[in-house]
Amino acid sequence: MSHAYSPAWRRFTIVILRPLLRGLLKRDWRGHENVPREGGIIIAANHISEADPLALAHFVYESGRYPVYLAKSTLFDVRFIRAVLRGTGQIPVYRDRADAALALEDAAEALRNGQCLMFYPEGSCTRDPELWPMTGQTGAARMALTTGAKVVPVASWGAHELLPYKKAEQRGLAGSLKKGFHPFPRKRMRVIAGPPVDLSRFEGRPLSKETLREATDEIMRAIAGLLGELRGETPPEELYDHHRVLEQRRGTAGSGGEAL
Repeated sequence: MSHAYSPAWRRFTIVILRPLLRGLLKRDWRGHENVPREGGIIIAANHISEADPLALAHFVYESGRYPVYLAKSTLFDVRFIRAVLRGTGQIPVYRDRADAALALEDAAEALRNGQCLMFYPEGSCTRDPELWPMTGQTGAARMALTTGAKVVPVASWGAHELLPYKKAEQRGLAGSLKKGFHPFPRKRMRVIAGPPVDLSRFEGRPLSKETLREATDEIMRAIAGLLGELRGETPPEELYDHHRVLEQRRGTAGSGGEAL
């Protein structure tokens, strides 16, 4: 079975969104040459705002590829949105269901058919107070090691000024941002793509938890390094682990102490 999409629907989204994004955001784009023009590839990016998927999609399209996202299944419940997502070949992700693994099967099929698959390994917008990438989930690494697809790390910066994430930490840089949509003055969207992450040392190894964790860490460190280049700063040596922070907060609250 081939990955299905409608060229007409893809042209429609390009006609509508391309001029809109050009008018909404200034651009500082680097590393187009690191995005292969053909073949199945994985784009692994940091996630700082609910606005960055469209901006990132614009960058990828201008690099010669059409982006395919793994989108929440609930988006497919809205009639027109469902038509657009299905028509452009986006892949639904079902959570808390027995068939959740079908998304990865569909993603692997898309890669085998030469698609450009977009991954946010963090799983959600970062909760790091300074908006550095968090530790990643292992789906992108598993997909790369299973299919042999290259993982191109990408970092973006600027979408947080356009639309700060409403569930971000209320401290640090994240806490200093004013909530809501702020289109004026026009924000500059900085995006950089690096060379594919070298995962060759993991080839042939069993896809154990340790292997997937190590490969995921390689991908996230590459993304963090690129973001540091965009920001002109050095990323933290240890990436923010949101699950560990939540456990610490629960433990503190349960012991009667003050939550962090």
